[in-house]
Amino acid sequence: MAKQNILLVNTDGPENRVALVEGGNLAELFIERQKSVSNVGNIYKGKVLRVMPGMQAAFVDIGLEKAAFLYITDIVGGRLPNRIKLYLQNQDEEDDVEEDEELDFDILEEDFDQQKTPRIEQLLSPGQEILVQVAKDPLGTKGSRVTGYVTLPGRHLVFMPYVDHVGISRKIEDDEERLRLEGILEEIRPINTGFIIRTACVGQNAESIRNDLDYLLLMWERIQSQYHSVPAPSLIFSELDLILRCIRDLVTPEIDKCMVDSPIHYKRIKEFMEVFLPQSVHILDDYRGNIAIFDLYDLEPQIDQALTHKVWLKSGGYLVFERTEALTTIDVNTGSFIGQRSLEETITQINMEAAKEIPLQLRLRNIGGLIVIDFIDMENEENRERVMQAFAEALSLDRARHMVLPISEFGLMQITRQRIRESLLNTMTEPCSYCRGKGYNKSLETISSEIIRTLIRKGEKIPTDSLRIKCNPTLADFLAHNYQDWLDRIELRLDKPINVHASEILHVEEYEITGEGPPTA
Repeated sequence: MAKQNILLVNTDGPENRVALVEGGNLAELFIERQKSVSNVGNIYKGKVLRVMPGMQAAFVDIGLEKAAFLYITDIVGGRLPNRIKLYLQNQDEEDDVEEDEELDFDILEEDFDQQKTPRIEQLLSPGQEILVQVAKDPLGTKGSRVTGYVTLPGRHLVFMPYVDHVGISRKIEDDEERLRLEGILEEIRPINTGFIIRTACVGQNAESIRNDLDYLLLMWERIQSQYHSVPAPSLIFSELDLILRCIRDLVTPEIDKCMVDSPIHYKRIKEFMEVFLPQSVHILDDYRGNIAIFDLYDLEPQIDQALTHKVWLKSGGYLVFERTEALTTIDVNTGSFIGQRSLEETITQINMEAAKEIPLQLRLRNIGGLIVIDFIDMENEENRERVMQAFAEALSLDRARHMVLPISEFGLMQITRQRIRESLLNTMTEPCSYCRGKGYNKSLETISSEIIRTLIRKGEKIPTDSLRIKCNPTLADFLAHNYQDWLDRIELRLDKPINVHASEILHVEEYEITGEGPPTA
């Protein structure tokens, strides 16, 4: 029996989790904490607080704790923003391109690009009311990033009321199907409106496309009506929550089953599917089993594995993932695999296995931005081509926009991958409070040597008849067993006893050297 593609919805806890399982393996994981729901996609009636001509930006009160930030290029009437240009240019279904992501795309040569960009003070003034949509959630001390260019995603289409353009997902590769879908949409779309045809639209008839379009137009009409009837600031439209977004975007003909472990959410999903996905309602399963839904497919260990630095390959080789501020590096290693024939064949076999595994890991871990893969050097150009082809085939399943450069003579491959959402590592982890996010600590030998040098430099200047070293218990034990002879020498040298005190509250790298006892004469 062939392994199925299954969508699992887990709501039994403080997190809502949706897992896409392909062939028995975890392919994608989506997490939304009920206390920290994203505002991305929400539409607000905001009020301009401050216009900053020097930055060509404005702060907008949308009713959240921090004022939102609005760039000149995100104001309707200004120049079309890069976010929308990349969105249209790639004709893809994801609309949250990072504006600072360096992707090698040509600039659209449309009439609106030829227009001279007005200055922000010509478009906005303090106190002015404005319709905006959240493009990015608050980060650190910064407020939300908002845009005036609204995008409303439906099941088959994405509606852009301020853009006169029809785009088609690049993942729809059949030319006849592209022409058919574009023809249907061109006939029914209102003048001066924009739409993107999503991959889920493939095979749909004109009636289904019309229903989706009518739904989006009605949603937009309600948003406009709400805008004129509420004060600023006000929330006037909320994006679907994680669960319904996943149902909307991930339930395709390739999904065999959708299992939900909550009667309440099962009902919500069923009602949603009856309206938007009636042909898929039969795959919905109200799961009531005694075993946790993620345990049915042994997902918890796979989630834990997705947070580790090292991923083992079946042959005995392994991958090492390292993240920096600028990029993510992936190192391919032979590990325990020694092969059976030539060194070149052994290396190629490891690289081929890595080329198939890495795209799966990028997708599961949701790693975005610049990625550099260090394959093991191959001398044969034909072998490099084989690895490149295997990588491209595995990456074709990735919904995120990506670009790949050929493997260099040094065995390096460079990739840019769209940041759809926070990486799994960022979502599920935080910097280690023990190593302070460095990923390492000083060795006990290094810290002990520092203590000895500090005693030598400063011991005589402390005006007491004895000294105290206060440090972590692990370090205290190490000093007593490995550096006691040095402590004895310094006691003789300073003519002061030295006492070591263990303190659980001190970090292993922290220590205090203070005076103890009465002051010296």
